[in-house]
Amino acid sequence: MSSLTYPEAGATLLGPLPDGYHHLHHRAAVGRGRADFEAAGAAVTEWRMHRAAGAGVRASAGRAAAGVTVDVSAGIGPLRVTAPCSVVWTAYEKNRTGFAYGTRAGHPECGEESFVVELADDGTVWFTVTAFSRPASWYARLAGPLVPLVQHWYARRLGNVLRRTVSAA
Repeated sequence: MSSLTYPEAGATLLGPLPDGYHHLHHRAAVGRGRADFEAAGAAVTEWRMHRAAGAGVRASAGRAAAGVTVDVSAGIGPLRVTAPCSVVWTAYEKNRTGFAYGTRAGHPECGEESFVVELADDGTVWFTVTAFSRPASWYARLAGPLVPLVQHWYARRLGNVLRRTVSAA
């Protein structure tokens, strides 16, 4: 994808995560059984999880698919930051659903992040966030070591939101 701001497109699917980036891996149990898996997969791929976590989402399609553009935003008023992304890959499989998006020009970071729901053999529904990123803007560089902390906090928040979404379904 030529609009991406990094060359390692698909590394969150194929691995290994590339050197020279901060790596993030967060995994959380969010439910049990097929119904919870399907509810979680739909919430992830239809942008509902991000919106329920407080992010603004403007996507070129209602569901994740390769090439879909997504602008994710956070903050209030003039302090709102928009992060332009493109969906790099999707997984719509029997026991695995999710997608990854990569950064486009204007994103404060450079890299890729995936959001995957899996139904394990024991019936546990797992949600995993995998990412690699590095600062691309002056304010992300200025924030320095705070950025990975915020990314970990947000990954945990997404897991908690998804768990609540699944239990309410």
